[in-house]
This record gives sequence, C-alpha cells and structure tokens, in this order.
Amino acid sequence: MNNILLEAIIATLIISAFSLVGVFSFAIGDKILKKITIFLVAFSTGALLGGAFFHLLPEAITGGDDLKPFIYLLFGIIIFYLMERLLKWHHCHEEEDCEIHTFTYMSLFGDGVHNFIDGLVIVSAFHISRELGFATTIAIAAHEIPQEFGDFGVLIHGGFSRIKALMWNLLSALTAVVGAIVGYLMISNIENFSLVLLPFAAGGFIYISMSDLIPELHKENNLIKSLINFLIFVLGLGFMYLVKIISG
Repeated sequence: MNNILLEAIIATLIISAFSLVGVFSFAIGDKILKKITIFLVAFSTGALLGGAFFHLLPEAITGGDDLKPFIYLLFGIIIFYLMERLLKWHHCHEEEDCEIHTFTYMSLFGDGVHNFIDGLVIVSAFHISRELGFATTIAIAAHEIPQEFGDFGVLIHGGFSRIKALMWNLLSALTAVVGAIVGYLMISNIENFSLVLLPFAAGGFIYISMSDLIPELHKENNLIKSLINFLIFVLGLGFMYLVKIISG
C-alpha cells in the first residue's frame, strides 16, 4: 500500500476513534445524562453552524465560481429537507409517535458527509507533504473531540440508547476512512469534487441546526436554563471560530 494512503488511513482511523468519546457517559447516571443532553444539543447546534459558516463555506467560496457554492448549499438544504420528510413519513406520521426523532438520522448523515470530506482533505494534505498531513490531522482532531460529544448528546436526546449512539456515531465517523481512500483514487479531481461536497455539507448542517436542533432548544421554558443553552450555543460557535483562527 502506498505510504500516502497508509498514513491517511491511520490518521482518519485515529480521528474516527474520537467518536467513542461518548463512552464516558457510562460513568454517569441516566437522570444526569438526560439533564445534560440538552446542553450538548446546544453546543452541537453552535458547532454545526460554526462548521458551516467558518469552515465549509469559506473553503468552497475561495475555491471556485462565485455562484455555484450557493447553488450547492441550497441543494444540500433541499435534499436534507426531502430526506427528513421521507423519514417522517416512513417512521411515523406524527413526531410524537416516534421513539427516535428523525433529526438523529439527519445528524448522522450530515456528519457522515462532513467526515467523508475530512478524509478527502487529509489524503490531499499527505499527498502534498507528510508535515502538512500531520498538521491537517491535528487541526481536524481539535474540533472533532468536542463536536463528537455534542453529536452523541444529539443522538441520546433524540431517543438512541448509549450503545446504539456510540455504534452509529462510530460508523458515521468511519466515512472519513472511505473519504481518504476515494480521495487517493481520484486525487487529480479531488478539488472539483470537494467544491461540490463542501457547500452541500454546509447546507445540511444549516438545515439540521435551524430546522431540528434550535426548535428542540426552544422547548425549554425555564428562563435560566434557556440562557445557559444560549451561552453554550454561542460557545459552540466561538469554539469553531477559534479552531479556524488557530488552523489558519
């Protein structure tokens, strides 16, 4: 196996392992976990929007046509909307009858696309140099750890058991490995491929945040808890902005 591909696969496997951060939830009781999941949802909401506006969209806009990224962004929103309608129709006709909320599946799909892109980015970096590959891996890992814990909280809040949430979060994370392999096989066309996927994933993140997660935060009637949720939401945004500044 080529050294570039091997190093990229190892890097994406290490990053994928961060998806198991939810295992620490087994150290706390169900009642406490239930109370803090809404805070994880708040952080995840900010992190998703921050990822879309601070990371994915800037990369897409600077890399190609002025209008096309926004077309792909809208396409992402439309596809995620249609997916959610189909999921709701298939699983339940009324949200109250669902044991597992449809936004959990949307979150998994959106994360899967994002992680796939991370795999493309990592193998591209290793293709340029080993040093850049390591630096890129560290930059991606910096925002994956807290975001994965937020994603885990979204799945728990949406009705997944801890074991099921861990398993599906890991499977979603492993699409980064697939992205590395696909990126290696089509390295000459990877830039054009990324310019489509980046805004598409951003559209998915925006849709999930605005359509599914923020309405969950609005269900909190307690003023103090609502303010805490807002601050954690802003913290998620701020963290993604900080990662962008640090990673350059």
